[in-house]
Amino acid sequence: MKRKKHTSAEDEAQIDMTPMLDIVFIMLIFFIVTTSFVKEKGLDVNRPEDNQAKNDKPSKALSIRIEEDGTIMMGGREVDVRRVVANTQTYLAENNTDTAAIQADEEAEHGVVVEVMNQVKIAGISKVSVLVKKG
Repeated sequence: MKRKKHTSAEDEAQIDMTPMLDIVFIMLIFFIVTTSFVKEKGLDVNRPEDNQAKNDKPSKALSIRIEEDGTIMMGGREVDVRRVVANTQTYLAENNTDTAAIQADEEAEHGVVVEVMNQVKIAGISKVSVLVKKG
């Protein structure tokens, strides 16, 4: 028997890709099986809509000031607590708004502030904010 001294390119060693493909498919199956598809628990957030696109002109908020001694000022005039509803309704007739800002002095009685808030809500303003003015 005679051995060949020269070997052709076809007879050289080739890399067998089958075991590598088997490992890749096994890893793919492993990662698919171990992946968690459970929806995580949490809070659903309802974000508010953009109001700036809806409002053509900005609304002017009603401004009410409560002094340290309980004096209520609306539009630069002193107003009795029983007349807040009427003055608020007059303001609403002239201006299109749904907000009011009550600026109360730090030393003002809370009962007066709460009563003014109630009167404003009775008059038809739904959004009332309270600001504290330091003495």
